[in-house]
Amino acid sequence: MFFSKLTSFAVPAILTGLLTCTTGLAERPPTGVPEGVEKVLRIEPRSGNGRNSEGDFVRLKDGRLLLVYTKFIGTGDHAPAELVSRVSEDGGVTWTSDDEAVIERGEEDTNLMSVSLLRFQDGRIGLFYIRKYDPTPEAKHLFLDDILMRTSLDEGVSWSEPTRIVPKDTPSYSVLNNDRVIQLRSGRLVVPLAVHYRVGWPGYRKSAEMVCYLSDDGGTTWQRSTSALSSKSLAQEPGVLELSDGRLMMFCRSGKFQLLSYSDDQGDTWSDLTPSTFTQPTVSPASIERIPSTGDLLMLWNNGDDELAMKKPVGRRPFTAAISKDDGQTWQNIHNVGTDPEGWYCYTAIEFVDEHVLLAHCEYPRLN
Repeated sequence: MFFSKLTSFAVPAILTGLLTCTTGLAERPPTGVPEGVEKVLRIEPRSGNGRNSEGDFVRLKDGRLLLVYTKFIGTGDHAPAELVSRVSEDGGVTWTSDDEAVIERGEEDTNLMSVSLLRFQDGRIGLFYIRKYDPTPEAKHLFLDDILMRTSLDEGVSWSEPTRIVPKDTPSYSVLNNDRVIQLRSGRLVVPLAVHYRVGWPGYRKSAEMVCYLSDDGGTTWQRSTSALSSKSLAQEPGVLELSDGRLMMFCRSGKFQLLSYSDDQGDTWSDLTPSTFTQPTVSPASIERIPSTGDLLMLWNNGDDELAMKKPVGRRPFTAAISKDDGQTWQNIHNVGTDPEGWYCYTAIEFVDEHVLLAHCEYPRLN
């Protein structure tokens, strides 16, 4: 896992961190780091730890930053994994060197991964993640999973027992990306999910069903959105953003572009998915968040219009930042922040700290 710092809000200064896996490529340092980007941490694999990825940040009340991420034994998405943490006391410039256990795997857990951390309006910290488990006999997929929420009243020292977001009587396999859960100005919590399989379906759907789970009581109870979106194009890994006018924008990874949908009732019903204007060289998620100091949007994605996107081997590169001053209608200040030829830049967590933005993401070598 890499951490980058970017320091100007024309494109914000970036501190990046990297979660990596072991290959021969890791013997050289990553390249393609432009001016204005500082690499401040690389969490490399070790014996019994083949991959680190999909984390998120939260700012603690004493000013420290907490990072929680997925620590894998193997390298695949379904390999055994647990949630661990690191802490920074200086805005993300330096970090503790030891992994601290956050949520350990239980006997019936095959994998815990894909963290979203969120400071609730009531002061609690919410921790959202995926728990994968072996399928029931009637299931027609390799794994089923739970989407879980825990909360902390003591700044991440301890966590509550988990709350199920998807009901137990709806066994399924869904994907919640890291750094995706949001709380609206109204207080509503929104969890965007890509449902790839539900028990009773004939099989796994590569193009998933997009739904949102919503809570108006701080996460005590959850209800599914009325809309369940599908697309003839590939649709996966949704994210949600609240716009200035109160509408919500959903963005989903697809083949050559991100797909977009909008809701004007706080995530209950959604418009049909339509292609966006920002293209990408391969299937990969984007990340979009609002810059607190300016109100502009910051997007990180793999820019398909860049000449590097046309070069072989084609992967999740370049890693590009852009700013929108009109709630995503147009994008400007487009700059690459990562161009390593072996870089696969994705699963980005974003945290704005003072005059820079901190990013944690997969980068090098390749996807892991």
